[in-house]
This record gives sequence, structure tokens and C-alpha cells, in this order.
Amino acid sequence: MLDQLKRMAVFAAVVRQGSFAGAARELRTSTSAVSQQVRALEQDMGVTLLHRTTRKLSLTPAGERFHAGCAAMWAAAEQAQLQLAQLRDAPEGELRVAMTVGFARVLGPALSGLLARHTGLRLHLQVEDGFTDLVAHRIDLAIRFGRLPDSAWVAQRIGQIRVGVYAAPAYLARHGVPTQPEALEAADWLLLQDGTDLPRRVQTQGPGGARELRLQARYSSNNQLSLQQLCEAGLGLAMLGDEDVAEAVAAGRLLALQTDFALPDLPVWAMTPQRDGQPAKVRHAIEALKNHLSGVGA
Repeated sequence: MLDQLKRMAVFAAVVRQGSFAGAARELRTSTSAVSQQVRALEQDMGVTLLHRTTRKLSLTPAGERFHAGCAAMWAAAEQAQLQLAQLRDAPEGELRVAMTVGFARVLGPALSGLLARHTGLRLHLQVEDGFTDLVAHRIDLAIRFGRLPDSAWVAQRIGQIRVGVYAAPAYLARHGVPTQPEALEAADWLLLQDGTDLPRRVQTQGPGGARELRLQARYSSNNQLSLQQLCEAGLGLAMLGDEDVAEAVAAGRLLALQTDFALPDLPVWAMTPQRDGQPAKVRHAIEALKNHLSGVGA
């Protein structure tokens, strides 16, 4: 069947070009190969499709009727290729993104321009702070942070988020402001249960060089927003993104601790299925996120 379809395509090219030589140039093959394909097609069909003279080719009555179907097949193949190229080059269809609750404040502004320019692009958010089953939810793009667990998905770093240590004024009033490493390790910590081990080991950088802090969680959650709310309630210290808590800091609900040790930025990763080529909707979304995060982190 596949050989027959190939011969029909060659026959359509011969008619379209008006000669075996013209079809050979279009198909990037030899004139003899084109002639052989047409002869084989005629033998298989049991009819003569072309009248051949030294000057020109012309269709037989059977060839005219048969060519209509061959031409339609060729047009359908070209249309399918065009649609695939559009899917590859222009973002359209549904983009399914898995992300944390708090990252919506970044994703919205980052993708708003892309969605406005491409009205054929739709967005579905799978919002969970835990690890979503990316395959079951047909996820195109997952946004992850920090250290990644082993996965068959492809991860690329698209930016970073500045992280600080925050506490409510009420907690600091009761326990004082911990500035030294030992005091930080002894504090009540609210930590995100993100699939990595607790207690959390955090590499910090201070005047005396790098130091690892070993933080024990008194409170933990798989949801970053809930940790921020507990932190605002005065239950302890939390490592939170500066952008995420800007409103709470401005309102006086949280204070940033000024310590001698700086926390490293939190890497932001775009995870995609392992494919040879990503759809345009995914490529454009990743690029938009990169651009936005580079502006936020500047």
C-alpha cells in the first residue's frame, strides 16, 4: 500500500509538471526513477494512464479520472504538512502548565503578552504544591524550584527567585532576632515538604565564607502559601520568596531578618517531556518566562 501511495504521488507530480524531467526535479530524483514508478503504477492498475510522445505527455481518459484522486491525495498531504508547520512555528492549542499556588503571580504577567498576541492559544493551570502526576494530567510544561528529584523529564533553568528569612513581629518580640547561625538553627522553622529530606540543609554565604545550616522543621507543609500564613501568625521563621511576601512586608505582617548569612537564590526550572522537538506553545512560553524572570530578578 505504501509503495502504491508513493507511485500515486509521483504520478501527480508528473501531471503537475507536464514531464518526467520536471517531476524528477521537483522530487529530487532521476528521470528514469520517475518513469519506472509510473510504469509500475500502470502495471498495478492494469490501465494506461499517460500517452507518451517525443514532444509531450497527455492523460488517457482513465488517467484523467485517476489523477483527480492522486491530486487530492497530494493536496491533503501538503495541507497536513502546513498544519504541522503552523503547530511547530506558531503557539496555538491548549498549553497545560503545572505550577505552585504562589507562582501564579509570576505566570500571569509573564504569559499575558503571549496570550494576547496568539488568540488561538489557551491556558490550563494544574495548581499544586506537591508533585503532580505530569503524565496523567497531560502536562506540557511544569515549573519547579530548588533541587529536583530524579525524573525522565527534561529540565532547563529559566531563572531564579530571591529568598529571604521572614518572621512575624510577634514571633521576634517573643524570641528575639536570631542573627547568628546557632540561633537560626535553634529557631522554630516552617519548612516546605517538597520531596527533599527534612531536616533541611541550607548552604549560606557569610563574611567568613560558606556555611551549612541544619534546619529542623517544627511545622511543615506541602503548600508554600500555607507556610506564609503560619509565618504571619507568628509561629516561626520561614524561607520565602521576596516577591511573594512583598505585600505582607509592606503591610507590616512580616519582617525580613537581617543576618550575616545570605541564602542562595532559588533556581526556577522548566520541565518538559523528553521529546525531539517541543511544540511552539511550549517554546514560546519558556522564552516568555525566561524574559520575565530575568526582569524580576534584576
